[in-house]
Amino acid sequence: MKNAKSSPRSLAGLAPFLRPYRLQIAMAALFLVMAAVTTLVFPIALRGLIDAGLAPKAPGDQVMALREHFLALFGVAIALGLFSAARFYTVSWLGERITADVRTAVYGRVLQQSPQFFETTQTGEVLSRLTGDTTLVQTVVGSSLSMGLRNAVMGVGALAMLIWTNPWLMAQVALVLVLVVLPAMAFGRRVRRLSRASQDRVADASAIAAEVLNAIPVVQSYTAETREAERFAGSTQAAFETAVRRTKARAVLVAFIIIATSAALLWGLYAGTQAVLRGEISPGHMGQTVVYVVILASALAVLGEVYGDLLRAAGATERLMELLHAPIAISSPEAAQAAPPASAGAQVVLEDVGFYYPSRPGTAALRHFSLDVAPGETVALVGESGAGKSTVFQLLLRFFDPQTGDIRLDGQSLRRFALDDLRGRIGLVPQDAVIFSTTALENIRYGRPDATEAEVRHAARLAHAEGFIDALPDGFHTFLGERGVRLSGGQKQRLSIARAILKAPPLLLLDEATSALDAESERVVQAALESAMEGRTTLVIAHRLATVQRADRIVVLDHGAIVEQGTHAELIARGGSYAKLAALQFTA
Repeated sequence: MKNAKSSPRSLAGLAPFLRPYRLQIAMAALFLVMAAVTTLVFPIALRGLIDAGLAPKAPGDQVMALREHFLALFGVAIALGLFSAARFYTVSWLGERITADVRTAVYGRVLQQSPQFFETTQTGEVLSRLTGDTTLVQTVVGSSLSMGLRNAVMGVGALAMLIWTNPWLMAQVALVLVLVVLPAMAFGRRVRRLSRASQDRVADASAIAAEVLNAIPVVQSYTAETREAERFAGSTQAAFETAVRRTKARAVLVAFIIIATSAALLWGLYAGTQAVLRGEISPGHMGQTVVYVVILASALAVLGEVYGDLLRAAGATERLMELLHAPIAISSPEAAQAAPPASAGAQVVLEDVGFYYPSRPGTAALRHFSLDVAPGETVALVGESGAGKSTVFQLLLRFFDPQTGDIRLDGQSLRRFALDDLRGRIGLVPQDAVIFSTTALENIRYGRPDATEAEVRHAARLAHAEGFIDALPDGFHTFLGERGVRLSGGQKQRLSIARAILKAPPLLLLDEATSALDAESERVVQAALESAMEGRTTLVIAHRLATVQRADRIVVLDHGAIVEQGTHAELIARGGSYAKLAALQFTA
């Protein structure tokens, strides 16, 4: 995490997202300047109305003069309205467009991160940054920044006009304003730190909510609703208290700016009225001065508010840039070699592999692990929990890279593959089936978006899923709900198996693929899997040894190392670790 003592300069991180829209930015700047200039012209027109339109003359001439000056003022108002509307539309468009681009870029970056990233970053925090922080950025780019620039132009213009018309007096006022701005900027640092802290606390609350909502059945089964509600309430209260401190600081900052600048400008206004009484300036000149004073005071007040928004947006931008520029632990090589054409079965070689998870650097997940799987061979990995079975799958998918040794697919090191090419050759059926919030058809077609409906149906038939899918209200076009809440565990698993069958990769990884099925469905799906695996290389993780008895080879792992391997019959005859596991399970 970066130091919270950042500044509005952090908004420079948005520069790459602004560059593609130079034309729109130039148009917005033009409309902004024109609106500001039109506002600054208004006091001059008012001065003409007072000095010329109200000067003693013949009644007819006076009416004509007043009409001309009022028409001029109305013309200024029309120009101001048109330029302001054009500025508002252009700037709002920029805000929406840039926010969408930032959100898309950050989300795309997060999707490229390996599981190592999510070991230390909560999903809820990522979602908070994608929603809350991008909303703050949108507020600044689409509103606050424009208002700030417009009022800065108006303030500088009004101050310049006041100095031009009343140089000595406004030189004194300008000096006072400098004395006001410097302490205000110093105090603003506290507002910035509190803004960043407030956003972090909101992210903490979002992380808690995301975690709990994804585990509602467990929470309710342990009657932990009250506990979790209290935990969320505590996190929300912490966010509230931090937000209150930030709001108090901003309120003090705004009050200081308004009171100090108003005092300085009222002094200038008082001195101006004295000049009129002495006959040094005309009433129109005085009226012009009053309006410029009001413009300058209001501009400074708005700038105080905008500065607070900039401080909050600076913190939000920092948090987004942290995600956008977070290093990617696993990526495609810069010059990925052309992969050999995929065959029906892939050769997999793990050679003296040693691996430690980044979060557990003191415990070896795999130790001197060597395994050679021939094309078309079915190899089962068995062993107690924590033996390293799932680690093998994660390394084959290159979610992590081993610290020592090498892994090759079809004779080529995994590090030389482009990630898309590597993972395109592998089909995974995880133990916990993942179902997306879409239709059954699209869920099965997830690995092959171009597959026809007939191909999807064929895969579903092989996975013993066609029957229950057809029984859904809209068949294959039935929306399955978030995380497949409308399906049973076994139905989800069969959809996951159909997805892998449809992809038809050279290498299949089955992680307890039938664990959620009843005995009858398991028998049917096992037969379907064996048919789909024919000629393909398959690695199977299984705790229930009955499901892997017909594997070409069974590899027994213990604490990250291979302790024995062979066929079911060979291992039973050997009387080692596998035989003991088998005796326990089959006797039970």
